[in-house]
Amino acid sequence: MNTLTAASCLLVAGISCYLYGSEVFSSLLRLSVADLSMPEPGDAPRQSPQGVPYTELQHIVNADGLHLFCRYWEPASPPRALVLVVHGLGEHCGPYDEIAQRLKDLSFLVFAHDHVGHGQSEGDRMTIKDFQFFIRDCLQHIDLMKSRHPDLPVFILGHSMGGAISILTACERPSDFAGVVLIAPLVQMNPESATPFKVFVAKLLNRVVPSLTLGTVDSKWISRDQKRVKEYESDELNYHGGLRVSMGIQLMGAAARIEKEIPTISWPFYLLHGDEDKLCDINGSKMMQEKAASSDKTLKIYEGGYHSLHQDLPEVAESVLKEVSGWITERLPVNTTQQPQGS
Repeated sequence: MNTLTAASCLLVAGISCYLYGSEVFSSLLRLSVADLSMPEPGDAPRQSPQGVPYTELQHIVNADGLHLFCRYWEPASPPRALVLVVHGLGEHCGPYDEIAQRLKDLSFLVFAHDHVGHGQSEGDRMTIKDFQFFIRDCLQHIDLMKSRHPDLPVFILGHSMGGAISILTACERPSDFAGVVLIAPLVQMNPESATPFKVFVAKLLNRVVPSLTLGTVDSKWISRDQKRVKEYESDELNYHGGLRVSMGIQLMGAAARIEKEIPTISWPFYLLHGDEDKLCDINGSKMMQEKAASSDKTLKIYEGGYHSLHQDLPEVAESVLKEVSGWITERLPVNTTQQPQGS
């Protein structure tokens, strides 16, 4: 390390300690290397980060050759529509089983995958070179399902960071989607955590130590239902480490892209957001509702609701399930709106 680089590191360390506390300072001094999930080269079959061969798991292989774990909820009767579920930061698609089962019971074919670096998919944990990779992988999965069901309308349901991915995915192909459901989406960064000075420091840190972690998600803000909070904390497929600087930069970039795209959005969307959400700023949803050009747009605010509304208090979670399933059903083409038997 040359003198200039060493001096830069000390400067960054000092600023980081001032802004984010001693925990970040210690992390910076350690200069810990990002956790790797890629298997060693050789003849052995590719395995998930949990050690399960992908030959035993449903998966797709993305454009970078990484295996992405997939889930499918296929109805017994012919499907009326395709619904891609897009999970949020640090989690995986497993916790969306309840909402997927509800949609499956209404004869929707629901599908999802764990993003790169998440859950049972390959990739460095919680870091990505370009946010666009998330969008690219969603479009690949959608294209695969459309090739199997070319006549079905396609909906997207995204939560948190998955909401940001959903918005940008739909913006890339605005005529391809019958509607987008967004549960507490990341639309804009929280102004308290993204002040101009903190953004400047984050960019500086990203150049010097992109794998540095700045803090963890406080699980108490996930839900008001303590059972759900404990499930989140005990789920080994969730990422419980700190947010890497590089990932924070990508999230800020995605939010900036969304702000530019919002005035051009013409596709139908339904926003659901809790007014006590401390993880994704509700003002982003309000801005999208106000400024989007779409003539079919709705914002439903849940008083007292926390971040994961679909896993909040039982009455709120049930309301979200009804709202989402009802909204999607109402936007089906006329020849596919007949209710399945037994629903």
